[in-house]
Amino acid sequence: MARGTVVEAYGQLAAEGYLASRQGSGTVVAWAAAAPPRRPVPTPAPRPFLHSFRSGRPDVSSFPRAAWVRALRAALARAPDLALDYGDPRGRPELRAALADYLARARGVVATEDDVLVTSGFGQSVGLLARALRAAGARRVAVEDPGEGEFRRSIEAAGLACRPVPVDGEGLVVDALRDGDGAVLVTPAHQFPLGVNLSPARRAALLAWARARGALVIEDDYDGEFRYDRQPVGALQALDPTRVAYAGTASKALAPGVRLGWLVLPHPWAERVAAVKALADGQAPVLDQLALSELIRGGAFERHLRRMRRAYRRRRDALLLALARHAPEFEPTGIAAGMHLLLRPPAGGPGEAELERACLERGVELRGLRAFTGGKPRGRGGLVVGYATPPANGFEAAVEALALALAAARAPLAARGG
Repeated sequence: MARGTVVEAYGQLAAEGYLASRQGSGTVVAWAAAAPPRRPVPTPAPRPFLHSFRSGRPDVSSFPRAAWVRALRAALARAPDLALDYGDPRGRPELRAALADYLARARGVVATEDDVLVTSGFGQSVGLLARALRAAGARRVAVEDPGEGEFRRSIEAAGLACRPVPVDGEGLVVDALRDGDGAVLVTPAHQFPLGVNLSPARRAALLAWARARGALVIEDDYDGEFRYDRQPVGALQALDPTRVAYAGTASKALAPGVRLGWLVLPHPWAERVAAVKALADGQAPVLDQLALSELIRGGAFERHLRRMRRAYRRRRDALLLALARHAPEFEPTGIAAGMHLLLRPPAGGPGEAELERACLERGVELRGLRAFTGGKPRGRGGLVVGYATPPANGFEAAVEALALALAAARAPLAARGG
């Protein structure tokens, strides 16, 4: 081997720290390589459920793949080069304008392009609002009880306290709000998880409370397009656009993996939240924004929603029929909307934990109501059944397994004459 090659190799090893060379004492290995740490033996993964009725998830197998590809192609064909550069943290103007038009038509939202801010989903939306509220001097946000705990954690991570406010058959109990609540997070069209809507009287009272105290109402319209027995109730934001921040998402309409949401903000809040968004991640993915804009403007988005409304209504009807046949003592509650219903167990019957175990034994996954009340029991309790989750080709088997599991849990009590 040529001497120059050897010298070059030694020099490279020394530069990378493997050799130490000192004049007069030769070249030595700089350090002893430690044996790579042994990887821990992975613990066995829990056995997957045969049937999942987890709430808050759409039927992702129904994502309109072909329409999305066509929309993406069309968007790329007509997008200017500057669209692919760093842009407005509020989102692409094409999508903001399309959303303002669609939300006005479908949900009655009062908005212009300048009022809309694009996010990566409701989780980010509520986090951005919480940080803007904290910067404006708020210290506490009222949240529905029961309600989704994940979003409470986003609020608390921004340095705000969450104060649970009870929900009854008319929605949020407005009389339970307090002066120190700087904002209130509500699901007025279809309360999650109880499934009721906010009554007209409560809507008026909530907005009057917000106006009197200068508070912000955060409207989570997570599944407002899905109503099966009548036209959907319009957005609360339309009654007072100056006091309500409207939040929507593509997660239920299309799929969570799209990672796009939107806020329609009152004018004082639009600049504040945009400033927080600029620091958070700059902007949402541009190509996805352009594709969604094309999907909305071309009508494919609303065609998809009409198709999914029919599909989810059929699923809900099939679930109610199976429950009436196999477990008639269990009472389905909530309006005919969305992708979940609350199932109340019979008085004196098995509790939530017992029902969850009975379902688990038959490979059925769902959550009890206490998962949304901080673990506290609430009256008779209930099971939150998300009927959009099972795949279409296994839906009948999933519904049958759920109904039979509930019947089996009820059987011992019935045998005792309960």
